[in-house]
Amino acid sequence: MKPYRFIISGGGTGGHIYPAIAIANELKLRYPDAKFLFVGAKDKMEMEKVPQAGFEIKGLWISGIQRKLTLKNLSFPFKLISSLWKANSIINKFKPNAVIGTGGFASGPTLMMANRKGVPTLVQEQNSYPGITNKLLSKKAGKICVAYDNLERFFPSEKIVKTGNPVRQDLLSIHTKTEEGKTFFKLDKKKKTVLILGGSLGARRVNQLIESQLEFFKNQEVQLIWQCGKLYVDEYKKHDDLENVQVHQFLNRMDLAYAAADVIISRAGASSVSELCIVSKPTIFIPSPNVAEDHQTKNAKSVADKHGAILLKESELDTFSIVFETLMKDKGKQENLSENINELALPNATSNIVNEIEKLIK
Repeated sequence: MKPYRFIISGGGTGGHIYPAIAIANELKLRYPDAKFLFVGAKDKMEMEKVPQAGFEIKGLWISGIQRKLTLKNLSFPFKLISSLWKANSIINKFKPNAVIGTGGFASGPTLMMANRKGVPTLVQEQNSYPGITNKLLSKKAGKICVAYDNLERFFPSEKIVKTGNPVRQDLLSIHTKTEEGKTFFKLDKKKKTVLILGGSLGARRVNQLIESQLEFFKNQEVQLIWQCGKLYVDEYKKHDDLENVQVHQFLNRMDLAYAAADVIISRAGASSVSELCIVSKPTIFIPSPNVAEDHQTKNAKSVADKHGAILLKESELDTFSIVFETLMKDKGKQENLSENINELALPNATSNIVNEIEKLIK
């Protein structure tokens, strides 16, 4: 029998790329001689991250529609036609057994053409509120793997399977790595550690908040592992000289950062939320309001509604010090948050998604 061939399309942000790579790695484990091809958007981070993970990628000339009337919007129809044409040609040449979409601009044209050609497709929706691309693709997709309940209002209910979002497998053992994490980050073992996460590029409002609270954190006698992101490292690196403050552009050992943390302050992108459910540490979510359909607020709310985290909107940041201090003083509250968020964890997501892909190709 000929080896299976898979096209995987997703990107734009780490939240779409890492699940795509995790799915590919699991498929490769089960089918070592399978062939893989990724399809991304030409100038986005997947063009760098996917080859680093050992897979080939082709880029489409595609971007999203801006909400304001801009020149970029005028070029959108041309980009779409060009991308559909190129996706069609990629599928004709590669002849995949299945095409998997994890969200992002490039997955639209790729799965659309696969559906048109009768190639089985699977959509992996990470958020509690889907974007327009996945809503359109769901009508023809064979299966839709989701991470949250109540998505029947967006997708055909008979196609939905709740699998969760793929997460880094090294997170499953972080509870045994606390000491290793504290040593790795050279932390004071007598002090509580706060981990601040703003995503790979960084989060402007979160960084501004942390900078404005440095004196407050010092008085609280906590130490910070502050991941400020690629866009902001030059601006905030100066605070790295302070005692009890470490500023990082990026954290290569996320597992050890999570292991060392006592409390986490984070954006609420889908993959971050899924990871934090497994990590199960007391968490304050500060969702970005500047994303499509405000999906980060909806992701954070779905956890906060089950008493698994604290949701603090950007418009409420003036109450941060009260919220933080109250949490640090209340051991019972910390334990409740940890227990409740852990109940939402779906650690076998990658394996469950690949089970669904297997059903499609067999």
